[in-house]
Amino acid sequence: MLALSFDAPVAAPGLHSDLRPIALSFSLRLRGVSPMKMIIASVLTTALIVAMTLGAMFILVQATVYVTSLVSPLQRGLAMCAELLLGVVLLLGTIWLATHLAVRIFAKDEPPAPGGKLA
Repeated sequence: MLALSFDAPVAAPGLHSDLRPIALSFSLRLRGVSPMKMIIASVLTTALIVAMTLGAMFILVQATVYVTSLVSPLQRGLAMCAELLLGVVLLLGTIWLATHLAVRIFAKDEPPAPGGKLA
């Protein structure tokens, strides 16, 4: 069985670094979570983001087709404003969800600072 290890490199004699050894490693065990769970969460998050973005684009294309079929200039103008608002909400919502999930997956759980809250 092949086992990969990404431990901290051994320093050569005469080389010195002020960084902690963990900062120099490429360890996949960041929070005690198995690397496979992080990989699966990353893949599922990516698939969700792609699906949401494609869904938002299909909704916006259908809305554009509907808006351009309107005959009245007043209705068409109001529908264009509503379509712009819908596009901003859908696409910004997708971006927000993507960054929120990425932070939840890859954030390190750090213990609180000694002495209580700073802010």
